[in-house]
Amino acid sequence: MKKLIIVGVAAVLIGLGVGWLLFGNGSSSSSYGKPGERKILFYRNPMNPSITSKVPMKDEMGMDYVPVYADQGNSSNERKIAYYRSPMNPNETSPVPKKDEMGMDYVPVYEDQVGSETIHIDPATQQNIGVTTELVKKMKLSRTIRTTANITYDETKLYTISTKVGGYVEKLYVDYTGQMVRKGQPLLSIYSPDLVSTQEEYLQAIKYRNEISKGGSALSRQGAEQLVESAKRRLLYWDISEKEIQALEKRGTPEKTMTIYSPASGIVTDKMVINGQNIMPGMSLYKIADLTTVWGLAQIYQYELPWIKLGDKVDLQLSYIPGKSFLGRITYIYPYLDSESKTLQVRIEIHNSGNYEFKPGMFADAVIKSPLNLETIAVPNQAIIHTGTRDVAIIAIGNGYFKPVNVTLGVHGDSGYVQVLKGLSEGENIVTSSEFLIDSESNLSAALKNMQLGNSQSEDNSTSQNNAAEDSSSEADNMKSMQMNNKEKTPAGKLKHSYPVEYKGIIDVKSIDDNKNGKVYQCPMDFNVLSDKPGIDPKCGMKLQEVTIKQAEENLVKHGFKIK
Repeated sequence: MKKLIIVGVAAVLIGLGVGWLLFGNGSSSSSYGKPGERKILFYRNPMNPSITSKVPMKDEMGMDYVPVYADQGNSSNERKIAYYRSPMNPNETSPVPKKDEMGMDYVPVYEDQVGSETIHIDPATQQNIGVTTELVKKMKLSRTIRTTANITYDETKLYTISTKVGGYVEKLYVDYTGQMVRKGQPLLSIYSPDLVSTQEEYLQAIKYRNEISKGGSALSRQGAEQLVESAKRRLLYWDISEKEIQALEKRGTPEKTMTIYSPASGIVTDKMVINGQNIMPGMSLYKIADLTTVWGLAQIYQYELPWIKLGDKVDLQLSYIPGKSFLGRITYIYPYLDSESKTLQVRIEIHNSGNYEFKPGMFADAVIKSPLNLETIAVPNQAIIHTGTRDVAIIAIGNGYFKPVNVTLGVHGDSGYVQVLKGLSEGENIVTSSEFLIDSESNLSAALKNMQLGNSQSEDNSTSQNNAAEDSSSEADNMKSMQMNNKEKTPAGKLKHSYPVEYKGIIDVKSIDDNKNGKVYQCPMDFNVLSDKPGIDPKCGMKLQEVTIKQAEENLVKHGFKIK
């Protein structure tokens, strides 16, 4: 009896289990909907794929969220993401998802959207050719200019000694070149018959004035005073000082010789007179140079000019005094270049030492440390490819993708860095080695693509020559902006609008509706990118949204485009 009860209970349990497997499993499978229906996992924002929802809804612009199906992840045709780029600045890229400064997600760029100028290099090849990268960043650039300065006289402290009267050299007090003289030191004495006679005339005029003043008329006293002033004026014009004239009046007899004194302290650089020599008025007798300050004339290349200005300090060294530095200062920048050396000359003022260590004719090593600090975007100089007509940098986009860009360079700083005025943004990853290999690979890939493209163009041109007259002028303009995105034509020769096209000029939206269903596909960011079928905007990489023809025209007008 017990065995029968146990067998019966076991049979009931087995039956319940089989029933659950059959009916329970069927009820769960029914949650997927009808057979063959795709299961929707969630909905995502068409403008920002990172914003999702479990139920259908609209975004702030009134656009429907896009459904994401369960079989999309397992599809063999799933699009592969190459890298991510900033929604505000397409030049800023990242190999992984991230947000920009405004909190907006980077937009994915798929492999089928990568431009022809972008190439892909696998990690093994990168390692073999030694690719290294560096982040583009702002930094302070400075410049140290090294040159040679030619020491010469300070032109403002050169003196020429001459006389305004003729005569004979009676005595030389300074009788050799290179002699040091002080200001006011006698240089030579001159006997001049004209000077002696003028002194006698002056003394006679004084004597006559004194006699007339005792009993002569006013007119006579006035004439006597004029004679005295006339004779004195002649002596002054001959550089006879007031002190010497007063001594002449006190002495009462003319001086046979006239002594010429040094106007400044310095070195006699030229002596053009000897004892007993007959000299003429205006003849140069001595040349004296004051060496307390000298000039250093340095040559600067044209590309170094942005780094120098008046007042910059200069460190100078003389080869015969090793280890000792002297300080100078730039006081003048000449306004012309040397036609042979193509350099610009700058003047450095140097205060000489007490024993005149800087001697005219010497050469000194000059180091100009520019105080200018430019905080700017800078990259290593070896990261730039100089082609002769343009400068190119290679950007590492991420995940093995590289893209060459044209850059505009500025000044060159120390440590091998160069300023970038245009073409690069802070935060980009730039290739600093093997960029020549990457650039050659990029040019080769572009050439092969152009060859293939040229063949397809020639075939298309040969088949469309007979139908070219049927195309309207507006479609001809728009064809220029297709960039090879739309090459299909109907048998009648009319363009098919199966691919996204950037339209320009006056846009005829109705003509794009090939299937005449009253709807077209429009980019939510570039509103002049239209198609009659779903697609991706080749400019921004966004998915086209289905809108009515009226909505498309309203969007175009709202954003400044003209419609037909």
